Amino acid sequence: MVVAVRAVDPSVQPLGGEKFLDFGLLKSLSRTTRLPPEDVWFAGEPVRYYYGGHLMTTLLARLAATPPRYAYNLALAGFYASLVTAAYDLAGAVADERAGSPRVAGLVAVFFVGVASNLVTAGRFVLGALPSPLRESVARAVADRTRYTVGEALSGLGTFSYWDASRVIPGTINEFPLFAWLNGDLHAHMMGTPFLLLAAALGFSYYRTSAARRTRRRVLVFAAVPVLAGMQVIVDTWSFPSVFGLAFLAVTFAPADPWTLLPRFVSARVDAAGDSLAAELRRVVGAALVVAVAGVVAAPLVGSFLLGAGGGREVALLAAGERSSLGALALVHGAFLLAFYAYLFDRLRVERISALLVALAVLAAVSFVHDAAVLLAVGPLLVVGWVALRMDRPVGYETVLVVAGAGLVTLVEFVYVKEQAGPLRMNTVFKTYMQVWVLWGTAMGAVLPAFVRWPGGVSVPSETSRYLRTAFAVALVLSTALYAGLALSAHVEGGRAGGPTLDATAFVEREHPDEAPAIRRLDRLSGQPNMISAPATHRYPGPGGSAPAPPGMYSWNSSPAASLTGIPTVAGWHHEVGYRGTEAYLSRVRDVDAIYTGRTDRRMALLETYDVVYVWVGPAERARYGDVSFENTAGVEVFYETDAVTIYRVT
Repeated sequence: MVVAVRAVDPSVQPLGGEKFLDFGLLKSLSRTTRLPPEDVWFAGEPVRYYYGGHLMTTLLARLAATPPRYAYNLALAGFYASLVTAAYDLAGAVADERAGSPRVAGLVAVFFVGVASNLVTAGRFVLGALPSPLRESVARAVADRTRYTVGEALSGLGTFSYWDASRVIPGTINEFPLFAWLNGDLHAHMMGTPFLLLAAALGFSYYRTSAARRTRRRVLVFAAVPVLAGMQVIVDTWSFPSVFGLAFLAVTFAPADPWTLLPRFVSARVDAAGDSLAAELRRVVGAALVVAVAGVVAAPLVGSFLLGAGGGREVALLAAGERSSLGALALVHGAFLLAFYAYLFDRLRVERISALLVALAVLAAVSFVHDAAVLLAVGPLLVVGWVALRMDRPVGYETVLVVAGAGLVTLVEFVYVKEQAGPLRMNTVFKTYMQVWVLWGTAMGAVLPAFVRWPGGVSVPSETSRYLRTAFAVALVLSTALYAGLALSAHVEGGRAGGPTLDATAFVEREHPDEAPAIRRLDRLSGQPNMISAPATHRYPGPGGSAPAPPGMYSWNSSPAASLTGIPTVAGWHHEVGYRGTEAYLSRVRDVDAIYTGRTDRRMALLETYDVVYVWVGPAERARYGDVSFENTAGVEVFYETDAVTIYRVT
């Protein structure tokens, strides 16, 4: 499916995404002889970005003799296939443990992980069917609580765009897998998803291992988890902490006592007696200690990356006014929340529910006082899921995945990673919500069929109840499938002229024929000699009028020569501010400006400082600097020239 999707939209144009970043990493890795690879937008320095998935792609492409321009799209298909396969197997195994159908559970998980969307598209359909006065009132309410304007809310499906459903909560990005793969960035938060499910599968393996098999459980926690964390920190640093979070939940909720994993001289000091609350606290503390030991074991594997390429970030508290509204959370997570609440309350059946009601009432009060709608939307899942697991109700590891996702959704409403790559918590929500979707989509594979009581499930309800439950499940599937039907058909209808291809750079010849020969010539160079080109210092290009538009980050002029060849430029796109700091980036920008426009002696000194071998002068450089020429500069000669581009070589 993804090969077909990419074949009609194979290009790595940076419009609406960061494909130049991902393709530039592939090209740099294909040229490099060492790790970490050189940053194509910060020549002479190693990349400060998680590149593990791109490295896997490069190695596989090299083994299969596949050029990067094809490997880019094939890797998207490969990572998607790995994700849905992992979801199929894990959901099937979880369902099988509770006498459910592995095949049905697996297929449901594949749908919710790989095909389903949030409720935005279905919401627009419902809104369009309402009477006019009511429709306008609802549209205004939606606009007050989301990123949408009243006009966008009222536009209905006639102006459908695949993009809209990913921008719900103000100041954030709310992606789900199908959107990400339609958009086509080869991003870390996508490539890390199969390995996040591998972490969940390791947790499940621990969860179902008997207390007598202590050695096996120690190998899982103290060997397998740290090794996986060491890999995941380079593939997708954002989901690296979740590897340990899933391990903590698995150790906490598994029947085996976590203290048995620790040395006897430690566990012997802890009193196993006490009331139920003390026993629960003892179990949580034991699980935390076990995972802390696993973290210490992993430290040598993750430390160098976290202190180097992954460093320079800090955690900050989120102000109350920046938190998500209840309506926005319902649009993004509503389908999952409906299914999970129905499933858990169906199975909880607490004889004495006073303590549970008090806990839920406290959550509601705190939610109202502190403007934390997430406590009302997701908080009860944490409470009810935890109680169901610890009260030995007919639930299993699917509820552990539900609790894990609920914890992540709650977490990003109170803390975020402070960085300059995106405003406030944009990246924190963006990268965390993908993890939530994958964990909850996999859990749905076991939850939804069990709620309907598919043959082989826990029990069979009355005929009327079963019809209602089946109708509920069908409604969830249809409401979340509407986006896929519209988006995939629009994607195919808007496919490229000239027939399908998997060549990610085919658009260069078609849309930028004047610059294509010069890029090809640069791409034939061996190694990674440094070059300079105009830095893309703006988020979007300004109006160009009759002249070329000035360089913008999300435009063709975002260092195309470096991005498409892997030949590093001294200062590339503005996101380097988030990786290096403002002054480090702007210092290079000023030096590049001086090379293009400064005195000859200054120009030559800077060319030597940055070990520049090639100087690129094309439309972006002329848009930024005007007429530029190095022909009368001693020590610089024309290397390659067309009507649109001149490449100079520093001899």
